[in-house]
Amino acid sequence: MPDATRPGRSIDQLKPGDSASVTRSFSREDIEAFARITGDTNPAHMDDGYIGASGRVGRVAHGILEAGLISAAIGTGLPGPGTIYLSQTLKWLAAVRPEEELTATVTVREMIPERNRVVLDTVVTRDGEPVLTGEALIMPPRA
Repeated sequence: MPDATRPGRSIDQLKPGDSASVTRSFSREDIEAFARITGDTNPAHMDDGYIGASGRVGRVAHGILEAGLISAAIGTGLPGPGTIYLSQTLKWLAAVRPEEELTATVTVREMIPERNRVVLDTVVTRDGEPVLTGEALIMPPRA
């Protein structure tokens, strides 16, 4: 994981194409802790024998838990500490099971220097295939 103790990069230190990634998996215990914190105890997340709408058996991670990896990539990687996360669109493409390794990558698409804003393409992948895509608007720390 990137070093979250160093200052984040200001807008004048960024350019289109810059990117950062975070990789991790979520255990059953992580999913259960998230359910306790949020109150989302949907059996799709809690019951290994649950048969969901897809007809597949087994629990899946909360989608917003997966999206949290994007936040980690922004807050610890690009631009890094001090960044303000303003908005995010999300499109889920596939379910994620416990212990599957995920990589969240954020990439600078557009700079809006007069407003100190940056548009990032965001993607979470499993084995190189997207499971979640979107776009974030962030405010990097000032120089």
